Amino acid sequence: MAEDGTRLAVYDVGDTTAPVVMAVHGFASSAVLNWHNAGWTRDLTRAGFRVLSLDQRGHGRSGKPHDPSRFSTEGLAADVLSVMDAHLIDEAVLLGYSLGARVGWQLARTTPHRFPAAVLGGLPSGDPLSAFDLEAARAFASSGAPVTDRLTRAYVEMASGIPGNDLESLIALVEGMRGGVQPDPSDPPAVPLLVAAGDRDPVRDDSRSLAEAAPHGRFVELPDRDHFSAPTSRVFRRAAIDLLTEERASA
Repeated sequence: MAEDGTRLAVYDVGDTTAPVVMAVHGFASSAVLNWHNAGWTRDLTRAGFRVLSLDQRGHGRSGKPHDPSRFSTEGLAADVLSVMDAHLIDEAVLLGYSLGARVGWQLARTTPHRFPAAVLGGLPSGDPLSAFDLEAARAFASSGAPVTDRLTRAYVEMASGIPGNDLESLIALVEGMRGGVQPDPSDPPAVPLLVAAGDRDPVRDDSRSLAEAAPHGRFVELPDRDHFSAPTSRVFRRAAIDLLTEERASA
């Protein structure tokens, strides 16, 4: 249960005595889609890690508020900490993708004592949905009215095509997070940081710049991947597990 009473679906896989990876999925996705179906849970547990993940509010089996005030970067970050506290976990490596990477950047920057390292994929700088047409998206959600803006159309069609998604809640998330805290290269996390992005992802250069701005950052380009296919990349998983194994050995 989040601080404001929103129910959060949580998935806990692996040896309960193993080092913990806290996995935070992307926009309009879920823990099952981003981490379990894409092979991350399998590979991480085989490598000796415990995987704790959640459906972020507005997603999956978690609560889906329609009030934009219930969504913010800080609030999504607080949800992650609430999950860890409920499971009595003081420290975990942060694994995040897209929206989850934005939340992960915030957590690694503000609570480094809880997250000694972070692996972030598809990480944009600034607000990637600042041009999202909220009025057109809401018209689409209520009546199926066509959306002319290309970015807005791509997101609403993608979100509405995933079973179980509540499009009105996801639109509220976009509105609630606008103008809030965003990844900024002038204020990066100080912890070891791996940032990955597909070579066909529009946020690739942002991801590279954010990694280079971090004092202990590294960037991995994922061949033949775009923003939506990058989570399934074996290159991404291998690079992440290499970093996690290094951090475990040095702990």
